Amino acid sequence: MSPAQTKQPEREQLARAQRIVLKIGSRSLLADDDRFALMARVIHGLKSRGREVLLVSSGAVAAGRKRLGITERPKRLALLQAVAAAGQSALMWSYEQAFAPYGMRAAQILLTHADLADRDRYLNARNALTALLDLGVVPIINENDTVSVHELKFGDNDQLAALVAALVDADLLVLLTDVEGVLDSDNRRISFVENPDKLASLIRPPTDDVGLGGMGSKVDAAKRALAHGIPVIIGDARREDLLERILDGEDEGTLFWPSGESLRTKKHWIAYTLKPKGTIFIDDGAARALLEDGASLLPGGILGVRGNFQEGEAIAIVDPAQREIARGLARIGAPEVAKVAGTRAKDGVPQAARVVVHRDDLVLLPR
Repeated sequence: MSPAQTKQPEREQLARAQRIVLKIGSRSLLADDDRFALMARVIHGLKSRGREVLLVSSGAVAAGRKRLGITERPKRLALLQAVAAAGQSALMWSYEQAFAPYGMRAAQILLTHADLADRDRYLNARNALTALLDLGVVPIINENDTVSVHELKFGDNDQLAALVAALVDADLLVLLTDVEGVLDSDNRRISFVENPDKLASLIRPPTDDVGLGGMGSKVDAAKRALAHGIPVIIGDARREDLLERILDGEDEGTLFWPSGESLRTKKHWIAYTLKPKGTIFIDDGAARALLEDGASLLPGGILGVRGNFQEGEAIAIVDPAQREIARGLARIGAPEVAKVAGTRAKDGVPQAARVVVHRDDLVLLPR
């Protein structure tokens, strides 16, 4: 990665992006009164070029604080939820007003983690978003802070944007922020990133309490999208021509480009949407079978179990070095796994009947 390096062939491929997910955070959205109008112009420009646009927008809590005269972000959950409820209607009204001059229609979509963790609800959300795009409507998506509690939260809207991009098979995810991209140690924009893990030393924490994210969250979100084969750009929300220049192949923002094999939608859902309900600890032989042979997880290589997961729930798989090497859907619950751990196949018992996590429901994690 280099501030001066531009991967022109990859940049040129962005011109073919048809379905684009944009995400804007609270700090960028509420920086001035004209930001809603700017977003409307940007989205209208994309739609005029034949693109489908989904917008993941923060700002409900920040708008609610402004509306209710609350100077600090509430720490008490009930008050935070009330502030979000007051702010969400104001947020959508601002978008409706900004979209009106262009004849654009918006639809509010509020999600919790539970909506995407359940497979049927996940597919229903996908179908609803696709139907809105077919109708020419711009979905405006936000986390449902009014009802979300810790175990139902995505973390922040950067993570939600990455999950939405995978949900709808987007061609491009653009994370808008208040700087021109990821900056190096000399505050120069990094043009192209092949390995997001190398950015760790450059991440700076947020400087206020307006939003929850920051550059670290955006880089993490980029990793999630890249795993599904979706290019990601982190760019400047203040630039009205940013998206136009990106689609023209110009060197704007920081481009993250996917490499290697992309996860299919179901496996991406297992690895990056579901939260593990427990952990299975395995020996070196089982780890090699998973990593090198593409095998299913069988009882013989299991050393122990933690958690109270049920059949069909997500679990983490940890090797003897305490590294999480995979995630998967358990075919039997924790009590049953504990009973069969370390046992080998017996005569007359088919191996398939002893599978704890089938390889079709298992995802190897980046090492």
